[in-house]
Amino acid sequence: MSIEAGSNRREYMQQVIAPNAPLASEESSPRALVWTGRVLTGVIVTFLLVDAIGKLIPLAPYVEGTKQAGYAIELLRPLGFLLLIPALLHLLPRTQFLGALLLTAYFGGAVATHLRSGSSPWFPVVFCFILWAAYAMRSTQFRAFLRASIQ
Repeated sequence: MSIEAGSNRREYMQQVIAPNAPLASEESSPRALVWTGRVLTGVIVTFLLVDAIGKLIPLAPYVEGTKQAGYAIELLRPLGFLLLIPALLHLLPRTQFLGALLLTAYFGGAVATHLRSGSSPWFPVVFCFILWAAYAMRSTQFRAFLRASIQ
């Protein structure tokens, strides 16, 4: 497949990633699906931003939770930045996929922390699942990629 003058780069890249999937311009997204994804993303990112700000300030419950998790208090602000940056990236359309990947890594660390402390890791696992489900609801390209991967 060659790039012709005047061709749409996004459609070309989509065909490189998922050659048998319909083009995003050919596929319509039901409005309810897209809005459900936006609302879920808003809820998740709002929670993550509040959590990041609580770590950056640092508020007393976050300091106590960090001590109980077995981490040094000096790590609270860096953890806040490690959460704030991908959460903000996930809000921007051009960087939402990168934000989702980085948040997945953050949630992986949260799962490891929960397992190490002997508590249930269900909370970060569920949050990560909702994050990716909401992204799939909003992104026609990601849905096309998932369909092509399954086939």
